[in-house]
Amino acid sequence: MGFTIGGIREMRSGARRRVRTTECTAVAEYTGLWGWDVVPGARAVSGQCSCGDPACAAPGAHPLSFAEPVPAGAGLDDAVKAWSEYPGAALLLPVGRAFDVIEVAEAAGRRALVRLERMGLPLGPVCATPTGRARFFVAPGAAAELPQLLYRMGWDDADLDLHCLGPGAHITAPPSDLGGLGPVRWLRPPTLDTAGAPPQARLLLGTLAYICHRTHF
Repeated sequence: MGFTIGGIREMRSGARRRVRTTECTAVAEYTGLWGWDVVPGARAVSGQCSCGDPACAAPGAHPLSFAEPVPAGAGLDDAVKAWSEYPGAALLLPVGRAFDVIEVAEAAGRRALVRLERMGLPLGPVCATPTGRARFFVAPGAAAELPQLLYRMGWDDADLDLHCLGPGAHITAPPSDLGGLGPVRWLRPPTLDTAGAPPQARLLLGTLAYICHRTHF
């Protein structure tokens, strides 16, 4: 089963082939190299979601209900075969399996990333969205632990623009666009060392909370 809406349907055949090749390569990289499941997701053009629901609450930012995920470990041939069933689909990564995500404002995230790198702390992948958010990949379990971690660090009562995504959530992965607003991009791409073993949230949280607090005020 495929799906198309205006902007996607009108793509030239050559451009469509290039996009599909890029997407399939990215899917195979995520599944084969990084060990992540990939879920086909909806796209949005001019505010319309490809799922066909005019009242969609998250246009172009949710899994396709009829699509099967491409499992971790799938190679290029398997990725190409699977993705050919969903031309134009966005690449979504399920959160809570291989990683959780700490999300902050992009400006704060960039500042925190520089500081964390200078401190020599372990870092996982970090991506930025066209909505101005930075997403830090951390070890699974962070979403459940976050309130207690913030309490122990003394940030529990602070007004922080800091959130954690856990099981049940999905994030749009590069090179896909998010909700028709533009592409998601890597600030710190995954590597063989970081994709399968992202850092514990507690190692990054103090710096992220401090930078978020300073940026907010």
